[in-house]
Amino acid sequence: MSASAASPKGEKTRQVIVDTAHRLFLEQGFAATSMRQIADQSGLALGGIYNHFPNKDAIFVEVILSRHPFYQVLPLLKSAPGDTVEEFVRNAAKNMVAELGRRPDFVKLLFVELVEFEGKNVPKMYESIYPEILPLIQRFISNNGELRDISPMVLFRAFVGLFFSFYMTELLFSSTPLVIGQKNSLDVFVDIFLRGVLADK
Repeated sequence: MSASAASPKGEKTRQVIVDTAHRLFLEQGFAATSMRQIADQSGLALGGIYNHFPNKDAIFVEVILSRHPFYQVLPLLKSAPGDTVEEFVRNAAKNMVAELGRRPDFVKLLFVELVEFEGKNVPKMYESIYPEILPLIQRFISNNGELRDISPMVLFRAFVGLFFSFYMTELLFSSTPLVIGQKNSLDVFVDIFLRGVLADK
């Protein structure tokens, strides 16, 4: 980054570029958005945008890292009330799904990442949120007497994977006969997370 880009004015300009690119990527897709469009709608000359980003890919990386919903989700998960694992999981799952519901833009950005970038920026996303994951894992470990012997990171992945999939399938199936009339389906997902799908013998 140049000295001008690191100045307060440069940081403000950089933020304008990221905000503009974020809007354009959502409106018309990554491939259909050009550097010239981003520059024009940011109020910059095309050459000026290169003082801040070497290419459009770099802008997308900044967009997806700065707009990652887990910056909002993880504090909500960590602060979820509950004296037992079950209480904590139920409250944390509700917090996560509600926050994702407030961030429909992230699903679009994630599909761009997976389809057009083949997930190559996912490690950067993970690195940016990993410090926030550790205290959440500690919440599970603190109730270790209630849990099977499962790696804390596997437990975290299972939690995020299951409730992200709940959110996605709600988007896909909410108006279909598959889910119309179902009530408290999130509670069912929580029960599956806690107890599995096999009936008690």
